[in-house]
Amino acid sequence: MDDQVIRIDQKIQAMATRLSRSLDSNMRKSFLPDNMKDLRRFNAAEAAELIGVSQDHLRKQFFNDKIDLEVETDSRGRRWYTAAQVDLARHAIAQDSRAKKFQYLVPGRREGDKLQILSVANFKGGAGKTTSAIHIAQKLALDGYRVLAIDLDPQGSLTTMFGLRPEIEFAETGTVYDAIRYDDPVPFAEIVRKTYFHNLDLAPAGLMLSEFETETAHALHNNVQPPFYQRLALCIAEVEARYDVVVIDCPPQLGFITLSALVASTGTIVTVVPSMLDVASMAQFLQLASSLMATIAEVGATPHWDFMKFLITRFEPNDGPQTQMAAFLRTMFGEDVLTRTFLKSSAVSDAGLTQQTLFEVNRSDFTRNTYDRAIESINGVVTELEGLIQQAWGRKDV
Repeated sequence: MDDQVIRIDQKIQAMATRLSRSLDSNMRKSFLPDNMKDLRRFNAAEAAELIGVSQDHLRKQFFNDKIDLEVETDSRGRRWYTAAQVDLARHAIAQDSRAKKFQYLVPGRREGDKLQILSVANFKGGAGKTTSAIHIAQKLALDGYRVLAIDLDPQGSLTTMFGLRPEIEFAETGTVYDAIRYDDPVPFAEIVRKTYFHNLDLAPAGLMLSEFETETAHALHNNVQPPFYQRLALCIAEVEARYDVVVIDCPPQLGFITLSALVASTGTIVTVVPSMLDVASMAQFLQLASSLMATIAEVGATPHWDFMKFLITRFEPNDGPQTQMAAFLRTMFGEDVLTRTFLKSSAVSDAGLTQQTLFEVNRSDFTRNTYDRAIESINGVVTELEGLIQQAWGRKDV
C-alpha cells in the first residue's frame, strides 16, 4: 500500500511538472520576443474616449502644442498611443489653465480623500470573480486612477493573468504571504511589483498563501499580534500614498484570508451568476459572512464600507431563466445590485486563452459586434463603480 501511495504521489508530481512546463512554454511563445506581456497601443478614437474628450479636442491639443508627446504614427498618419501617453495627454488637458472644466479628467484622490479598497468576493468558483477583478483594475488604470491589484487566491489566477507563473516564480517567496505571515514578515512594498499595464501594480499570490489559513489557527491560540484581520490592512497602509484604488481578488472561500480582505475594504463587490445554484451558494456565503463578521465585530474590527454591491456576471440576456433570476435578485436587493452586468462572451473566453483581457486584445481579432457588446458591458460596470468611488470622496464635479 505504501508503494502504491508513493507511485501515485510521484505520478501526480510528474503530471504537475509536465503541465507547468508546457504552460510556461506556451506563454513564452505567446509573448515573444522578450517573453513578457506588453499592452497594445490605442488609436486616437480610443485614446479620446479613455481621456473623456472628443477626438477633435484631442487633435486640437496637438495642433496647438498643448500636448508634447512623440506619438507613433502609421503610414496613413494615424496616431497610436501607449497607455502612458494617454495618461500624459489626460494630465496635459486637465492642467491647461484655460480648460478648467477639464480638471475632472484626472479622477484620482485629492487631499483628504481616503484610499478606496474594493474586495471582489464569492463563496463559489466559476462566478467570474477573477475575470471581473482584473477587468475592473485595468479599466480603472486606463481611466487615470493609480491602482494596486492584490491577488489573495493561493491558486494565483489573477497573478497568472499578468503573465507570471506562480508555481515557478513564486514557489517559495515573493507573494502577499511574505508580508502577512506571522513569522518575520517583510515590508509590503517589497512584494508589490510594477506590471506592463500603466498605472497598475500587482501584489502576487502563490500556493504559499494557503499556509496563512493553517498558521492563523495557531496564532489565535497564542494571541499573536497583530491579529489576522488587521494584517492585510496594515500592509496596504504602508503603500497607501501610492494609489487611489486597491482591487482585491479574494479566494473562493470564506476563510481567514477573505475575512482579512473584507475588514480592510471600503467597498465589496460580490459576483453572482444568475442561476439557482449560484444564488443558493451566495445565500450561504452571506449567512456565513454575517456570522463571522459579527464575531470579529465583538473585538472591535467592524469594517466601514462605503458600499456593498452585487455584480451579475456571465450574464446571457437571451437566456430566459437567467433573466428571471436577475430580476429576482433586483427585486430582493434593489439598488444593492449594480445596474450594469458583465456579459458572458466568447470574446472574454477567447482572450483568456492567451491570458489577455478585453483591454489587451485588438478589436479586429474578434467579430466586431461580439467584442463591442462585451467591452460595453464591462465599461458600464466600471463606470458605475467609479461613480460610487467618487461619491465616497464627496465629489460634486464628476
